[in-house]
Amino acid sequence: MEQKKTLVLGASENPARYSNLAIKRLLSQQHPVVAIGKKKGTVNSVAIETEQKPFDDIDTVTMYLNPLRQQEYYDYILSLHPKRIIFNPGAENDELAALAQKNGIEPVEACTLVLLSTGQF
Repeated sequence: MEQKKTLVLGASENPARYSNLAIKRLLSQQHPVVAIGKKKGTVNSVAIETEQKPFDDIDTVTMYLNPLRQQEYYDYILSLHPKRIIFNPGAENDELAALAQKNGIEPVEACTLVLLSTGQF
């Protein structure tokens, strides 16, 4: 199985949050994970950063921020040159999806957890 380095944007230490579940599920399927959230913390072995770090080799950005909160990350996300951005339910954003397409990044409206559980990630 291909490993897809994934940036979880909107990561949370709260085990009830989907971003937290996504980190755990990605790790369990051997995908390397980096994470950015409002607060520093750790989920399993993944440190949640609060700054926009210049991560290398990002395949997928999975979005757990509402569209308003996404705006400050537009340039950052584009600078990472991911292959795709997954807009999880509640994170759908036509503006960022259009920007992504212009930059050769595939926008995907889907749930990361469903994609992982059905083998479509």
